[in-house]
Amino acid sequence: MQVEIITPDKKVFEGAASGIQVPGTAGSFEVLENHAPIISVLEKGKVRVRIPDGSYQYFAIDGGVIEVLKNRVIVLAESAVAV
Repeated sequence: MQVEIITPDKKVFEGAASGIQVPGTAGSFEVLENHAPIISVLEKGKVRVRIPDGSYQYFAIDGGVIEVLKNRVIVLAESAVAV
């Protein structure tokens, strides 16, 4: 699936991923390939992106929104930095 992490200033991440874990308002949740469409509010916390080779990339966000539709995930974050 394709993942984008975007802030008002720039695109922090764009690429293929086999999963993404995000900090939802009711707790952390993970989105995998072929996930049902969803839009959810995110809280401040850590985003973990699983790259297809099995490695991970981590980002700290200050809240935002996630949209999942047809194996495309967009995280609109207030701010995000790689950690």
